[in-house]
Amino acid sequence: MSGLRSWAARRLLLGLGQTAAVVLLVFALTEALPGDAAVALAGDQPDRERIAAIRAAMDLDRPAHERLADWAAGLLHGDFGVSLVSGRPVTTYLADGFGPTLLLASVTVVLLVPAGVGLGVLAARHEGRLVDRLVSSTTLGVYAVPEFAFGMLLITVFALRLGWLPPTAVGYGTDLLAHPAALVLPVLVLLSRPVCSLARLVRAGMIEALTSPYVAHARRYEIPGARVRYAHALPNAVAPAAQQLARTIDWLLGGVIVVEALYVIPGLGTVLINAVAERDVPVVQGLAVVFGLTTVVLNLGADLVTRRFAPRAEAAA
Repeated sequence: MSGLRSWAARRLLLGLGQTAAVVLLVFALTEALPGDAAVALAGDQPDRERIAAIRAAMDLDRPAHERLADWAAGLLHGDFGVSLVSGRPVTTYLADGFGPTLLLASVTVVLLVPAGVGLGVLAARHEGRLVDRLVSSTTLGVYAVPEFAFGMLLITVFALRLGWLPPTAVGYGTDLLAHPAALVLPVLVLLSRPVCSLARLVRAGMIEALTSPYVAHARRYEIPGARVRYAHALPNAVAPAAQQLARTIDWLLGGVIVVEALYVIPGLGTVLINAVAERDVPVVQGLAVVFGLTTVVLNLGADLVTRRFAPRAEAAA
């Protein structure tokens, strides 16, 4: 148990360092963008005096390292700062956009695990046969289609041509759970590539596990096939799949930005897009912290699952 605690502590320290590096990189990239929040607020035809006055009022004329130090000091006390554009606390932006983004990600993950694992196990059970070839070719084809193109295709077919589903979430507000039809197309887009990669990984792990000596030994004892597959083979296939699942959820944080922009969903992705357009550095930094900490927690959880199901593989790594 003490070894597990020290291992988890090392992972957390590494994750915190990675989060700090992400925040510094985002701050540096935002500073490198042409213009700033003062330029965005000055209007279409601003004069230099107006821009300078706005910049002074917003403390943007201070050196970048001083602004970064003040923001980091506040962050240690749970203060994400205030928006340069609206003056609202950054936490209100995070709270407003958190609900729709969490709903999209949660529904996607809930459907992703049974769909990806189920397809992988199905293909492994019929290795080399028609079902395996059909699953493998379909997942490869869908994975090759970019999310934006796939989303546009779904809108064209199911919203514009057939009229079965709404093309966007405009008019539904942030309570998307009360309008499930508006979630169908975004969730399908978010599922498209992760299901394919997870299914192919589970298929490979299951094929390897089903040909292993311990599975052959279990079959010699006439253990039922379902128990062999799901109690003996599947846990060993889940270990690498858990790592892939963590990377997939990381990808969802980026993919949700594309999906929310495409379907006009008022989530964290939309908040980030607007903040970048307005050069609202504190909001961008706050989102970077949230995304960075989420990545750290997910990867730590994936490492714990790997250590639980395949401790020898983790030790070798």
